[in-house]
Amino acid sequence: MSEEILINVTPPETRVALIENGVVQEVLIERTSNRGLVGNIYKGKVCRVLPGMQAAFVDAGLARAAFLHAADISNGTGDKSTDITQLVQEGSYVVVQVVKDPLGSKGARLTTNISIPSRYLVYMPNNTTTGVSQKIEDEEERQRLKQILREVAEDCGLKGGFIARTAAEGIDADELRQDMLFLQRLWQSIQEKAHGTNSIRIVHEDLPLALRALRDLAGPDVEKISIDSRSTWEKAMHFAEKFNKDIAGLVRYYPGERPLFDLYNVEDEIQKALARRVDLKSGGHLIVDQTEAMTTIDVNTGGFVGHHNLEETIFKTNLEAAQAICRQLRLRNLGGIIIIDFIDMAEAEHKRQVMRALERCLARDHARTTVCEVSSLGLVEMTRKRTRESLEHVLCDNCPTCNGRGYIKTAETTCYEIFREILREARQFESQSLLVLASQEVVDRLLDEESQELAELEQFIGKPIRLQAEGLYTQEQYDVVLV
Repeated sequence: MSEEILINVTPPETRVALIENGVVQEVLIERTSNRGLVGNIYKGKVCRVLPGMQAAFVDAGLARAAFLHAADISNGTGDKSTDITQLVQEGSYVVVQVVKDPLGSKGARLTTNISIPSRYLVYMPNNTTTGVSQKIEDEEERQRLKQILREVAEDCGLKGGFIARTAAEGIDADELRQDMLFLQRLWQSIQEKAHGTNSIRIVHEDLPLALRALRDLAGPDVEKISIDSRSTWEKAMHFAEKFNKDIAGLVRYYPGERPLFDLYNVEDEIQKALARRVDLKSGGHLIVDQTEAMTTIDVNTGGFVGHHNLEETIFKTNLEAAQAICRQLRLRNLGGIIIIDFIDMAEAEHKRQVMRALERCLARDHARTTVCEVSSLGLVEMTRKRTRESLEHVLCDNCPTCNGRGYIKTAETTCYEIFREILREARQFESQSLLVLASQEVVDRLLDEESQELAELEQFIGKPIRLQAEGLYTQEQYDVVLV
């Protein structure tokens, strides 16, 4: 697997694209005016405790109060009690970390189980766990890493827990030791800032997107990292020399006249990722609907008719769809509950192969995923960890015409609503005439297809009805004015 990382930097925003074998797999966007909060550590004040929800709201100096659940609070005593009233009190100060950005109308999600990542490790000062990333499958390597972590922690008197990240595979003990000592010093600095004041403040801010990409995305398969900003390239080189010398030789400044994202058609892929329909090479297609509760993905054969029989056509479409779905999840940064409606398959072996293909593709996803078996209705239920807004929510806003519904009332429907409103007002109020204000489409229909009904209504109420087109009105908007 050949990977490249593209980093496009402009004053208002930074964009990162992960390319695998020439195909865009992930796009991350961070805007200067609205930087992500995940990973930031705050000293916050508990402003409200909700025993019924077993949660508390914390004022961390953010736009909205953040949410802290009892299960995300470390009490440091080993007591298994999860009663929120015993863990925090209103007015008390807590050191918390953001694990989920504010999503929609919800505030940020917090935890007191602090975790600080470095290139090779994740340090958890309030935990005693020693672990290894599940993506490191070799058992000997897993045991080697655990042994190193335990020995270094014991020799240096380091408290807390450490987890070896995927990048730690094959790394020698000296480098891991340096990483552990660095994380310990960083945590001491964070503690000093937090305990040095009794006020709400940020005590640790995670790296900007460009440097996070070097820390989190630059795996062993990455062959080149291109950055189109000289100042950001210099920062990246300094970061790589200090924390990850293995990738220092891969980081390159791109000064070309052609925009960096145009080289790999990243701009086109971003536009496609905002569309509801995703075409498959076979002629089939996906329909992706993102709602507040979940995301649904429907697989259709479309124009693909196969060569032998219907079952073969369905099987091949579902196999291709499984790969395309995994890519769309990463590209669109879809999270939460995801329901996939594959085309119904009669053969159990076909179902098994499609599920294996789905799980195999998801294995390359940086986000944690959980997949259930095909249900009796032929649906696949899965979850994908969501920490930041999806690509659609970052780049788009609700349509001002339909308010995000995806549809509007027909001109015919609006005409009939106007008729009912005219009857209501004519019966309740005295007036010489009535004036209808509506969009041009509705007025045109009232003067054409509905002209007979309008004339009969005018005769029925015994008052003239005048029409006036308003250019700023949507097809659903209208007003009936007494004159």
